[in-house]
Amino acid sequence: MSGAAVKKSDLGVRTLSAVVMVAVAAIVFWQGGLMLRLFVLAAAFWLMVEWWGIVAKLTSSIAGRAVWMLGGFAYIGNAAYLLPMLADEYAYGSAPGFGFLETTAALVIFGVIATDIGAYFAGRTIGGPKIAPRISPSKTWSGLVGGALAAGCMMALLDYIHIAQRERVFGGEWQIDWLGSLSIGAIVAVVAQTGDFFESWMKRKAGVKDSGNAIPGHGGLLDRVDGHLAVLFFLGGAIMLGKLAS
Repeated sequence: MSGAAVKKSDLGVRTLSAVVMVAVAAIVFWQGGLMLRLFVLAAAFWLMVEWWGIVAKLTSSIAGRAVWMLGGFAYIGNAAYLLPMLADEYAYGSAPGFGFLETTAALVIFGVIATDIGAYFAGRTIGGPKIAPRISPSKTWSGLVGGALAAGCMMALLDYIHIAQRERVFGGEWQIDWLGSLSIGAIVAVVAQTGDFFESWMKRKAGVKDSGNAIPGHGGLLDRVDGHLAVLFFLGGAIMLGKLAS
């Protein structure tokens, strides 16, 4: 089989896997409640399995493995705790089906997805200097900028949806906060890419290409949500600091 044929076949598998993942996630987040919590708990368990798979090859030291596993429990556990809580922040008077799109969880999920898409296309189209070629050879500065702009536009779109709901419930005219949207988008992009680099560094040190093979054509679950974990960890830290300061 030629290289082009293999690449085309792999693209088909990746596309099908992505469609299934999006469909399952959409149903779960639409339902929310207990279904979401059980889904997140199952995902967190599998992420810890993949984390251990990397850690076991990263170090042979028992103490080192214990430290890495405790760190992974905090890193992944934070996301498992925070995501369902943020998904419950429905705004008053939300139209059926639109409630989740007005939550902080939606900002995180769609912001990171937009970052990945924007970074991919900007990096492939523009190219240019690499950010850290020894850790992740495909990541470029142009990709980071493209990811930040895409995330900012996604924030603006979600802000527009929220505005439409506020106008429907409270009346009046509301304006999209472009500065705020682009600023939040930039923060999401930088933190998500940092999470991506962190996982890439772990895999490179462990000598593995993917965190697992749970998702056909995509590798492991950790490979797909590394950016989300980083943003949720950053957000959890910000929330904790805010509570300590108040």
